This record gives sequence, C-alpha cells and structure tokens, in this order.
Amino acid sequence: MTNSSTTDSVAVLTGMYEAEAKYLAAGGPGEAPFDLLAPFFASDVVLHQADALPYGGTWRGHAGLTRFFLAMSDVWESFEMADQEFLATGETAVVLTRVRARARATGRELSFPILQTITVRDGRIVEVRPFYWDTAAIADACAVPARPA
Repeated sequence: MTNSSTTDSVAVLTGMYEAEAKYLAAGGPGEAPFDLLAPFFASDVVLHQADALPYGGTWRGHAGLTRFFLAMSDVWESFEMADQEFLATGETAVVLTRVRARARATGRELSFPILQTITVRDGRIVEVRPFYWDTAAIADACAVPARPA
C-alpha cells in the first residue's frame, strides 16, 4: 500500500466522475458514446448492483456497463451525484455520495446516500460494489403502480 497508488485511485475516480458528467451532458445512454467513460474501466470490469433494484444484478465488461447505463436511463429521469467524499487506501477506494434523483415511471424525487467500494488496478476501475441504505424505498419510487383489475 503506497501513497502513490492511493493518489492514483483518487485521480482515476475523479476523472471517471468528470467523464460521466460529460457523458450525461452529451445525451447519456443511447446518445453519447461510451468511449467517454471506457478509458477509466478495465475491459473486464464488474459492477454489482443490489438485486432488489430495477437495474439490479451483475454487469460485466464495457458492454455490460453500456447496458447498465441504458437500464439506469430507463428508470431515472434524472440522477445527480452530489456531495462526494473519497477515502482510498491502495487499490481500494470508498466513495460516499449523496444522490438526488427523479424516477421516470412515477415522477417521485428522492435524495439518498450510496456508499461504493471501488477497486482500481493499473489505473483502471476493475470492480464496483454500491451499497444502498434502503433499496425498498428506491424500488418503490421507481415502480409503476398496479392497475386495478
């Protein structure tokens, strides 16, 4: 564990979040090329999302991340990551983010924290594990109400 690898992890994450903002500003999933984000992720990156979420599951590689961003776009009308705090030691970083989002299906607005553990190796993100405080509240805000029979 060196200070250099910690600094490198934070630099990679800072760069990735800046690229993500540019990606979303350019139209995001289905509009902007994933090439804006690709340099920050290993080709075999793994993203683990809580199964209870509408975009839950394991997403693998650049193609998987592309599908993940499309799934997120289907669920959220807006998804702003604000107030981020970074803690990194070597290859592992922990990012605490306050999210403000609006569900596409219901129009409900939420504000919630996400804690992510992110592994950075050789200057690229290789694994992401987000942890949500209340997946049920998020899933409920995104669910289309059932129609009466």
